[in-house]
Amino acid sequence: MEKPGKIALPKGKLGILTPGMGAVSTTFMAGVELVRKGKAQPVGSLTQLGTIRLGKRTEGRSPLVKKFVPLAELKDLTFGGWDIFKDNAYQSAANAGVLNPQDLEKVKTFLSGIKPMKAAFDHDFVKLLDGPNIKKGKNKYELALKIKEDIANYRKSSRVSRLIMCWCGSTEVFVKPEEVHSTPEKFIEGMKSNHPAIAPSMLYAWAAITSGVPFANGAPNLTVDIPAIQELAMEHSVPICGKDFKTGQTLMKTILAPGFKARMLGLDGWFSTNILGNRDGEVLEDPGSFKTKEESKLSVLEYILQPKLYPMLYGKMHHKVRINYYPPRGDNKEGWDNIDIFGWLGYPMQIKVDFLCRDSILAAPLVLDLVLFLDLAQRAGMKGIQEWLSFYFKSPMTAPGLYPEHDLFIQSMKLKNTLRWMMGEDLITHLGQEYYD
Repeated sequence: MEKPGKIALPKGKLGILTPGMGAVSTTFMAGVELVRKGKAQPVGSLTQLGTIRLGKRTEGRSPLVKKFVPLAELKDLTFGGWDIFKDNAYQSAANAGVLNPQDLEKVKTFLSGIKPMKAAFDHDFVKLLDGPNIKKGKNKYELALKIKEDIANYRKSSRVSRLIMCWCGSTEVFVKPEEVHSTPEKFIEGMKSNHPAIAPSMLYAWAAITSGVPFANGAPNLTVDIPAIQELAMEHSVPICGKDFKTGQTLMKTILAPGFKARMLGLDGWFSTNILGNRDGEVLEDPGSFKTKEESKLSVLEYILQPKLYPMLYGKMHHKVRINYYPPRGDNKEGWDNIDIFGWLGYPMQIKVDFLCRDSILAAPLVLDLVLFLDLAQRAGMKGIQEWLSFYFKSPMTAPGLYPEHDLFIQSMKLKNTLRWMMGEDLITHLGQEYYD
């Protein structure tokens, strides 16, 4: 890919559209408004709080990321979305119970003005939810065209100069790529014939990309991991990325597993179980939706530890993942990990992790970073899969034939080196031999 010659400045408003206006998206919207009002800090956001080293360590150049690359400012963000329930963003946030009433009260007027558009919904893909705010159409193609119409109407009514779409909806049932996903033409025919392998999230992705709107996939759904959508992204010069926000338990795996591998410590097994009581937990009670999530969570250790390269250390590891819906826990998920490792001479050791995390609190800053970086990528003329944003996902997208990089620290280096490359700065290798010449 050619280095961007000139990155267009972020002039005007940036509209953020979220299919799904539940816990994650409303926590994101409320958080941005609280930060804009000076009532909170954007903790967890690399774009807002992170720095980036430029040049040699002796130069002392480490500007804030948002001062180094031309990102949209928080004051210029506007919000919209779709949901199967009619609740406005304030009502939805209150129902989700992520933020306390005192914080929600500070942004009640703002959130109350964000009302969901009717959603494209198919009960076959999310079996344990149903709602009244649903689009009607004779086929999936008609529904996709209605989403395109929503995008155009929002662009006009909100007077935004640019748009980004980020899927914050539920996990859909597991779908494998089929012939209908192979080309844009077959995909359109499939929508017209209501092909059962075309999920609602794919309709949003198709509508966004053919409208010139970048798309981020925050769930483990297949969505943009199909040739038809990827071809359209290149054709329409639209950046895409995914999939599945890396928040709680998987975040811990991508921090711990690289450490075991770096020190050549063996792994016999890793048992993970979760309890959560939010809408995501309810959806994952369905075996089809759980299968989609399980595939996303299980792939991490395989790619980080590379058992084929290290059969003695990782060739026989047992990796199990369980998710249990437990309503009293709400959005405050608890992830337990039992890790059986072994060291020198094969002697066994154990590590126990109990992460009492807040799922949407961890996800909200990821949404912010992703929409700002996707907007930057589009203004820089970048299109198609944005692998440099793997840092944010459980199942990062890659070019065909490439295995995904799951190591959080390599992902971080790749992200920052991409920003340096975009701005014409030297890449950082961390070799550092010149300091000792």
